[in-house]
Amino acid sequence: MTRVLQVGALKPALAEALASSYDALVLPAPHEQAAFLTEHGPSIGVVVTSGRFGVDRALLDALPELGAIVNFGVGYDSTDVAAAVERGVVISNTPDVLTDCVADTALGLTIDTLRGLAAADRYVRSGGWESGGDYPLTRRVTGRRVGILGLGRIGQAIATRFEGFACPIGYHSRREVPGTSYRYHATPRDLAAASDILVVATSGGPASNGLVDRSVLEALGTEGYLINIARGSVVDEDALVELLRDGGLAGAGLDVFAKEPRVPEELLALDNVVLLPHLASGTVETRADMTRLTLDNLAAWLRDGRLLTPIPEVRG
Repeated sequence: MTRVLQVGALKPALAEALASSYDALVLPAPHEQAAFLTEHGPSIGVVVTSGRFGVDRALLDALPELGAIVNFGVGYDSTDVAAAVERGVVISNTPDVLTDCVADTALGLTIDTLRGLAAADRYVRSGGWESGGDYPLTRRVTGRRVGILGLGRIGQAIATRFEGFACPIGYHSRREVPGTSYRYHATPRDLAAASDILVVATSGGPASNGLVDRSVLEALGTEGYLINIARGSVVDEDALVELLRDGGLAGAGLDVFAKEPRVPEELLALDNVVLLPHLASGTVETRADMTRLTLDNLAAWLRDGRLLTPIPEVRG
């Protein structure tokens, strides 16, 4: 009998559906996993997990009959995709359904970062305004040159929103995107040098690890702003912290970090940095849509061995 295995904590509605509709097993704590996998590993045919946990090579080795990994979320960099491909294991994620909310967050984070809205709120709450001090002037968003690093579904949605602010748009992706009027830049550094605001919207994983390195950040420059709603691993966080602290960048809006939920201590005291707890897709509507698509992928796989939204790397 093919069994479903839940790996990692999932949203309550999804976890409840897995338990009630599929009698799913749940991978236990690390010290209990060896005995659990010896007993149940050979019966597991599909794993349901999320971008926070994923399936590594060791777990793949313990699941000889695994056929599919159903991922809650658009990111799947925590799963060893290369190892899965070697074994013929297919993987799905939940694209499109979170595109609008992530793009909305990117725009909102940009406005907050340049206009200092969250910092101004803290200023009012602390009594600074009432005591007679004017809040410092901030920077205009309209008309700024915006660079999109990763012009996929989310990147394009972000670009469309910035068009409404009369912002010239440039981008860098692994290849030029046909049919777009946005200016293509051959490298991330070239894009940063031509941008006032660099929005990181690329996928995570080994291929993009450290893509925004010190040279890219320095090219963005002392008047430039970094907005990251992708993955913390894409940015050299040590270099970012140093440049923000020492004036090498004007500011940053960050929804993701290299070692979540740990945020670099030095960022906490900086008013030119807006810090969010990885909430870009965190709306009631989007989470419900993600849960629905995850369950639809699982049902399709168990019914006829296909996934509705396989990731590109394993799409046949």
